[in-house]
Amino acid sequence: MRLDLTPYRRSTIGFDRLFDLLENNARGASAENYPPFNLERIADDRYRITLAVAGFSRDEIEITAQQNLLLVTGKKDERGNANFLHVGIANRSFERRFELADFVFVEDARLNDGLLVIDLVREVPEAMKPKTIAIKTGAPLAAVENKTEDEAKAA
Repeated sequence: MRLDLTPYRRSTIGFDRLFDLLENNARGASAENYPPFNLERIADDRYRITLAVAGFSRDEIEITAQQNLLLVTGKKDERGNANFLHVGIANRSFERRFELADFVFVEDARLNDGLLVIDLVREVPEAMKPKTIAIKTGAPLAAVENKTEDEAKAA
């Protein structure tokens, strides 16, 4: 399936990153899904990614957080010492990318029982948060006149 956002690109300004993300996601929809993962919303401003990384140790996994991108990579030594008769457990290197919204940061990462859990939090800076403006009542404001110093002295 090809997603064509050209008509929208012509009539919008500043949404290039969003359109690129949608087009890349549509192209990569058939991409490999290893390792499998869950994505959940814990609260309005908290998220959790859980990746099934059985067989990987903490030293073989790297998590890199950049602006609007979370990259999780697992590097496995493919030259195993054992002589397997059957290999049914995926034990290959991987790279998994997650696009993050503005102000979403990694809060914590834990590896336990073959599951890598990454907790994310959205922290909007105080200056960007909506503010309620108090409405005052009382006497109407007096008009302000712009007088020069000479006019003020003459009056």
